[in-house]
Amino acid sequence: MSESNQPLKIIAYLKPSCGWSQGVRAIMRKYDLPFEDRDIINDPVQRQEMIEKSGQMLSPCVEIDDRMLADVSGEEVEAFMLANGLIKPSSTEPDAPINAPCPDEMPQAQTMQFRS
Repeated sequence: MSESNQPLKIIAYLKPSCGWSQGVRAIMRKYDLPFEDRDIINDPVQRQEMIEKSGQMLSPCVEIDDRMLADVSGEEVEAFMLANGLIKPSSTEPDAPINAPCPDEMPQAQTMQFRS
């Protein structure tokens, strides 16, 4: 809950299993914040809405009280809400990494081959 005791309206445009998306979900659980979890992979309408609202194609995007945070990690969402007094600091540890990439977006080790 925000300090004004008005519930926040949070819409999160997320992938079902991406590390960054899981980080956003972990922050919502950490602070017990209700939010709309919109699947941008399996629902093209949600993906299009995210692109139109955020002006870009990268996720996660989290809209908090009509303010869009584009291409953010859970860590960045938490920092934004704390900086704006929307949540109070909590010593509770998140139940998932809050700044981890999607496995398919991690840099892969490259093998170098030299010609002789």
